[in-house]
This record gives sequence, structure tokens and C-alpha cells, in this order.
Amino acid sequence: MRAPARATTAQPATRFDTQTRSWEHDGWDIPEEERLLRREVSIEQPRSVISWNQSPDLSFDRAINSYRGCEHGCIYCFARPSHGYLGLSPGLDFETRLIARPTTAKVLERELGKKGYVVRPMAMGTNTDLWQPIEAQYRITRSVLEVLHAWRHPVMITTRGALIERDMDILSEMAALNLCEVGISITTLDAGLSRDMEPRAPTPARRLGMMRALRAAGIPVRLMMAPIIPGLTDHEVEKILTAAREAGAHTARWGLIRLPREVSPLFQDWLERKRPNHAAKVMKLLHEMRGGQDNDSNFHSRFRGAGPYADLLAQRIRKTRARLGYAEASKDLDCGQFRQPPRAGDQLSLF
Repeated sequence: MRAPARATTAQPATRFDTQTRSWEHDGWDIPEEERLLRREVSIEQPRSVISWNQSPDLSFDRAINSYRGCEHGCIYCFARPSHGYLGLSPGLDFETRLIARPTTAKVLERELGKKGYVVRPMAMGTNTDLWQPIEAQYRITRSVLEVLHAWRHPVMITTRGALIERDMDILSEMAALNLCEVGISITTLDAGLSRDMEPRAPTPARRLGMMRALRAAGIPVRLMMAPIIPGLTDHEVEKILTAAREAGAHTARWGLIRLPREVSPLFQDWLERKRPNHAAKVMKLLHEMRGGQDNDSNFHSRFRGAGPYADLLAQRIRKTRARLGYAEASKDLDCGQFRQPPRAGDQLSLF
């Protein structure tokens, strides 16, 4: 089966399935433009929306995700296996059968108001992109920002979605209070490679433009150079760091590609179809950096890899960041302003 404008053509079964599916031609010659896979959106009413973690290699302990699945369709996305919990495939289903959670903001407000809630920066965009195309219709992410702004709750954002520019009015007000920072994800500056790898995400040039727009609005910008793919994109790290710095990024983080569970066969199939001349080299280098495996789930090494090639990559990035004047770390966001917003009829303070 062909799937125009999609990163994968596969619909692999999840690790929970006892049956498999395969595509068979039915004899009908349907014009290609009529076979484009359209997205389907289902609605979920969540009982809780804050996801908690205790990972020692993450800079946050809580996160919000407004959607399940992501129409950007990045072939390397480590969140693909999460669709298996819904009985959906991590392949095309992940890109086309999306779940929206329209009551996220309402549930969030209830959770923030619970007795004993201790404020720390909230992460947004840690699983799937909150500013993916369907956000234009559902506006769930904007409603979440409105709640966080009202409660004076600090937030750390990661996205590659251009829709974030729509919400710069809220973000600029939060930035003025030292309550937010935005990370823009850039994997390559090669528009052709990006088109194949991230078929429905904004182009690299567009993402650099997003950085400039956010910075002009007074919003701190962080480069998220991830994932780096050895043998395919790692030769670009200096160029990406330079371009992002010129666009206004003040800090830069990076991560090596991760291939958990169903992501590995999907990614390797993509390599063989889209970059066959690179496939063997990419997997060889990854195995060198992952202890002979496709993936490494251990804390710390899962993001950086191990071995001589991983050490050399880290050294290149460290020296380039220093040369370009990147800050060592992001400024701590202010957790001291957190408070329940006043309600209609409340007695307001004079001071």
C-alpha cells in the first residue's frame, strides 16, 4: 500500500495484539489522490491530565498532553508505541487516528486546586505535539495555557508546531513574569530530508522563523536538537546550533534517536525505503552507541548513548555551544507566584 504524505506505509500490530493485519489489493484501480489517508479524531474525557514521572534524567516531574497520536507523523517518534494501549497501531494509526481531550483544561484546574498540590514547572509537549494541526480546530492547548496563566503556574514547552505563534499573546505575558520557556525542535536543516522524515511538520526554515518570532515577543527560546541520527543528521549539529543561535535561541539541549519497541522496525523500514544508502551505516553507529542493541532504555545513556562515537558527538556539541555563547542552562522559572485565581464575587486584596 502507498500512503502519500505519510512517514510510514506500515500498520504493524502492537505488542498487545494476538492477531496481525496486512493490506491486500482488492482489484480496484483507485486514483492515488483518492487514496490519501484522512485523519480521524476521537474524543476522550480524561479523569486526570497531569502525568507524573521520577526519571532522574528529565528536568521535570509532571507533564500535560492534550492529544494522543500526532499528525506530524515523524517516523522516529518514541511516542508511537503509546498508541498500542488504545488498541491502535503505532504505524499509520498513530498519524491518522488521533485522540483529542477537550476537557483537559477543566480537569487541570481541578487538579491544581487540590489541597497539597506543590508547584513545579509543568512540561508540555513531552509525548505528542500540542500544536499539531488539529489544535487549530480544538484549541485545547490554548485553553490549557489560559489556566496555567491564570494560576501563575510555570511551564516548559517543547514543540515544532507553527500554531504556537497564535498563542504568543499568552506566552509573552507569562514570559514577562518568568513563567515560561519554549523549546523548538529541529532535527535537520535539509528540507528534503525533513519532508521525508517529518512529512506534516513545519519545514526547518519555518521553525527557525518561529524562534525569531517568539524571541521578538520576549519569550525565552530553547533549541531542542533531537533526535540526532548518527550517520544521517549528526554532521549537521554545528550548522543547526549556529542557525538556532542566530534565530534567538539562548540555550540548547540535544538527544540521540531512541527506537523503543515498535519504533525500531518502523524506522528501519523507512531507512530502507527513503535512505537506503545510509541504512547500514546508521544502524551500525547506533549499535555502537547502544551496546549492540537497537535501543537503550537505561537512565542517562538513553538520551546520550555510550562509547567513543557518543563521546565525540557530545564533545562537538559542548564546544560549539560554548563558542556560540549559549547559556549553560535555562533560567529557573518562578514557582513563587502560584495562586488560585480570583473568582467572580471574591473579595479582592488592596495590596
